[in-house]
Amino acid sequence: MEKLTLAVTIDRPVGFNHHGTIYPVNYGYVAEVIGGDGEAQDVYILTEDDKPLESFIGQLIAVVHRADDVETKWVVTDFGKSYIADDIMTRIAFMEQYFESTIEMVED
Repeated sequence: MEKLTLAVTIDRPVGFNHHGTIYPVNYGYVAEVIGGDGEAQDVYILTEDDKPLESFIGQLIAVVHRADDVETKWVVTDFGKSYIADDIMTRIAFMEQYFESTIEMVED
């Protein structure tokens, strides 16, 4: 997979409370891509300041594979910004701790 430019609609901004889980990062979807669950592709948004957003345009840097789920999650960040897999997992552990997840980094 390559580093695609993606437009993401945010439906769970930073601070969103979903059944007692508070989102520390923005979370949304790419409407034009269908994920493994038959719905729009889910996306974690990683930014430096983690302000609540309504939408975001950025670069795909990683894919989160769940061995125990039909879905994959994409990780998108600002253009030119990079993260290592361990840092990504730390930022998204609030949700991925419940799954057997691995991170595939997207190459340039």
